[in-house]
Amino acid sequence: MFHYFLRRLLLLIPTFIGITLVSFFIINLAPGSPVEQRIQQLRFGGELGATHGSATGGAQMGVSQEVLDALNKQYGFDKPVYVRYWIWLKNISHLDFGDSFSYEEPVIDVITSKFPISLQFGIASLLLTYMVCIPLGIAKATRAGGVFDKISGLLLYISYSVPPLVLGIFLIVFFAGGSYFSWFPIGGISSDNYDSLSFWAKVSDRAHHFVLPLICYMIGGFTEITMLMRNSMLDVIKQDYVRTARAKGLSEFLVIYKHALRNALVPIAVGLGGFLRVFLAGSLIVETIFNLDGIGLLSYKSILSRDYNVIMGLIFLSSVFLMLGRLFSDFVYVLIDPRIDFK
Repeated sequence: MFHYFLRRLLLLIPTFIGITLVSFFIINLAPGSPVEQRIQQLRFGGELGATHGSATGGAQMGVSQEVLDALNKQYGFDKPVYVRYWIWLKNISHLDFGDSFSYEEPVIDVITSKFPISLQFGIASLLLTYMVCIPLGIAKATRAGGVFDKISGLLLYISYSVPPLVLGIFLIVFFAGGSYFSWFPIGGISSDNYDSLSFWAKVSDRAHHFVLPLICYMIGGFTEITMLMRNSMLDVIKQDYVRTARAKGLSEFLVIYKHALRNALVPIAVGLGGFLRVFLAGSLIVETIFNLDGIGLLSYKSILSRDYNVIMGLIFLSSVFLMLGRLFSDFVYVLIDPRIDFK
């Protein structure tokens, strides 16, 4: 077991290099660059002179070659792409992601400034999803084919088919827009007087703002995990050892929660490794609709503005969390079912 996890840890290094290498080259070779974005800003700001350079590159962009060379040097584009990747790789070895071209501050500060919103929604959606879906899946499995199973299944599939954009607009119009009900705020994560509130009042205010966007965050994985738990439990309760437990006269509660549940949780353990991704949980649609300044919106804005350093910083963190999460899933497998042995 130790040797297996050691090999997996060592394999993370070439996997990480492969992910970042491909991403870096695609991003840098795509049309548009921070230099072109900066030139547009200078042109509209009237800071560029009317003198055009004689060189082809400068003339095509409407700036002097001296200005173009200075901008390329400022942003590090005066070097070949493979050299820039090597420099980036050396810098991130001590967590130096460079500076954001758009925000003009260190990338790590830009990303961490968006952490609070995404982290709160990520943790809340993860905990609520598993706390609700696992018991619900068990209840559906133990009542398979009954009225409860059919009605809950219908509601789950309907909710799964509703796009987050449509759901978000529906929730705002009916429950926050004032057209029907004004039970929840339209957007944001806190009220204007949040700083003056007591501790429990702050908790209540934050929870009040979280209800609608949290529903949109959870709606995607809610049905999937519930049905996975239901089907897994159905397979387990048909096993011989479960029938033997019933034949011994054990209560249905002990049969389900002591003998069947542990093995039924094995497929669910696949998703548990994703808990690390809550640090970068973000949804462009949800954050835009509910006016949340999180990781999803940051990713979208960075791509539009060709903020390469922020994009690569997000790719770096996402790939690391994803790989460590997969490794954690294997570890959870062993904890749930000792019969699993990785060679």
